[in-house]
Amino acid sequence: MDRDIIHSIVYTEFDDAIGPNPIFFSPNDLPENISMLVSIKTITILSADHGYMPESLIIIPFPSLKLKGIIKYIERDDNSRRGKVAQSAITFLFREIEDVIFYKYMNYLNSPFNEVVRKIIELENQREDKSKIFKEIELLRDNIHALLKELRIKENQYHNSKAFPEKQVKVEKNIDFKAKIVVVGDPGVGKTSTILRFTDNAFKRSYIPTMGTNITEKNFRVKDNIIELILWDLAGQSKFELMRKHFYQGSEAIILIFDLTNPKSFESITQWFNDIHDNLIIEHDLVGCIFGNKSDLINERKIGTNEAQKLAYQLSLDYFETSALTGKNVENAFYNIAEKIIEIRKPNI
Repeated sequence: MDRDIIHSIVYTEFDDAIGPNPIFFSPNDLPENISMLVSIKTITILSADHGYMPESLIIIPFPSLKLKGIIKYIERDDNSRRGKVAQSAITFLFREIEDVIFYKYMNYLNSPFNEVVRKIIELENQREDKSKIFKEIELLRDNIHALLKELRIKENQYHNSKAFPEKQVKVEKNIDFKAKIVVVGDPGVGKTSTILRFTDNAFKRSYIPTMGTNITEKNFRVKDNIIELILWDLAGQSKFELMRKHFYQGSEAIILIFDLTNPKSFESITQWFNDIHDNLIIEHDLVGCIFGNKSDLINERKIGTNEAQKLAYQLSLDYFETSALTGKNVENAFYNIAEKIIEIRKPNI
């Protein structure tokens, strides 16, 4: 997949005086008529729907451009603005022929978009120069492009492997252990991206949006054993709290993920641990790891290694610093959990 899967970007602010205003666009030579058309249509959608601000990503067509746009709306408190609210939007334009991958993997795109929105709101509240916001949007473009490229490659690998189903059956017959693992953490810390990095899109993935869980399976070898990990990626939003408690049951291990650049997500780890500990019925000590994700963002990290290791020690868990983007330590961390599960199981065989 070539670079131009993302045709262009327009960042629009709604100005009280002049209306939709495209204050940033990429490439720099994007014609003004395109940036204005995108800005006007993007903001007009809100007006047509009585100002309702979608929380999730949406895709809309731009027929005259033969393009579609994936849009993330941003709303923040601002006492200097009319209605005491400031609104803006990030629009990524792409060719209509590429729309399948955007629709199919919308859930994977939400996390990086949400993270950039958090940073933009923080920068706006601190009255930082707009150039810093534009830089975050450019980084988002690079991350989305890398993610989509990886998804496309892995999807092709998956479909190619279906031509040889006997290999899949052979692995299934030789599974020595199966184990359910719950993966939790605040929204936007990279749970889904971390699982995607580990599973390599090798097995069927099912998403149950109304239930707030994403279930993925992967078989791999740990020394002389084949183990199948069934990973339950549980939604972090509070509205799924009651459901999560039921989904904990049957788990043999846990993964708690926080964002090394987001102190609030680190502070939530103890709460997540206590919630699982209080609601999970299990015969042995809780096995698991804490992942400090986004270790690739070296200049933005707010949580030190010693601080995270101290918390992991207090909770009797292992600690790994991971990057879902680069894959650093992801494989090692899952391998560590699988080893511990096998150690607990073997004496009972």
